[in-house]
Amino acid sequence: MTVLRMRARDFLSEDQLADVRERVTWKGVALIAHAWALIVGSIALVAWWPNPLTFLLAVGIIGSRQLGLTILMHDGAHGCLSPDEKTNLTLSQWFCAYPVFLETRAYRRYHLQHHAHTQQEDDPDLILSAPFPITKLSYRRKFLRDITGQTGYEQRKAQLLNAFGPPDWPLKQRAAHFWATLGPQVAVNALMFAAMAAAGVWWAYPLLWLLPMLTWLMVIIRIRNIAEHAVVPDSNDPLRNTRTTRANFLERLFIAPYYVNYHLEHHLLFYVPCYNLPKVHRILSASPQASRMEVQPNYWSVLRLATAKPDHDDKPGELVSIARRTRSAGGVVGDQAAGGF
Repeated sequence: MTVLRMRARDFLSEDQLADVRERVTWKGVALIAHAWALIVGSIALVAWWPNPLTFLLAVGIIGSRQLGLTILMHDGAHGCLSPDEKTNLTLSQWFCAYPVFLETRAYRRYHLQHHAHTQQEDDPDLILSAPFPITKLSYRRKFLRDITGQTGYEQRKAQLLNAFGPPDWPLKQRAAHFWATLGPQVAVNALMFAAMAAAGVWWAYPLLWLLPMLTWLMVIIRIRNIAEHAVVPDSNDPLRNTRTTRANFLERLFIAPYYVNYHLEHHLLFYVPCYNLPKVHRILSASPQASRMEVQPNYWSVLRLATAKPDHDDKPGELVSIARRTRSAGGVVGDQAAGGF
């Protein structure tokens, strides 16, 4: 367990706390609509003006919005998309989780343990931060695996194998297990493909939905995982075992959508919807706690910290061995789990 505990009332007044914890359904819907508007707009841009530049731009934006959907699913796992739990779960499942092959309730069960045991031995996300710092050579290898789709392929293959169940099960049992595990996700993606085909852009599904999911999404998930808990100053201090990273416009567009960079604030007040985290950051920054907070100016500075190990200490395969010895959540295996947050 985390040694030092802090209460919300240690740094927020009752009025401030009531203000930041308010959950407004239309704001959750607006963020989801924003993500899908950027996705549809990016596809329309490539269809209207097809060239390598617009294609790469669309892959970057769509991959970042796919991360955005997982962030909004994460808000749903904390009950933050709507004060009504049925509406919250519907929004989280059908418009955020299922399109990117995730499931809110399974994620919630796993993720709340991360909050309870942040950076401790029983934190299920410790594998994402424990190996750091690493060498620049090691990070380059990881980046190449991510951007070329190798990481994404391994994760999706593991997800499919897990969904089908053990090969010695009867076919009927395997089919039932697949539907229970991955059925709604496949159905939603089939509807997305049908909609694109009906619009005359069937090619957008493999090239502008699956490809970003297997490439750029993997790159920025890794960056996000590093930024949140890797090479933090004190694993036992809630103001220093989690990091907030300031993000400029381009970082918010391509790497850190929907206030995911305010991770320290989220851990302190996990029931606060993401759109109120900047307000929490401003309150904390004006408090006596400000000097203790682990805050970095940008994602580049975080990557410099995370790759500070000298290259002559580089040991290829060492981190893969660590990953194989550590069980990650949801049947996702390999050198990068899909958890975090």
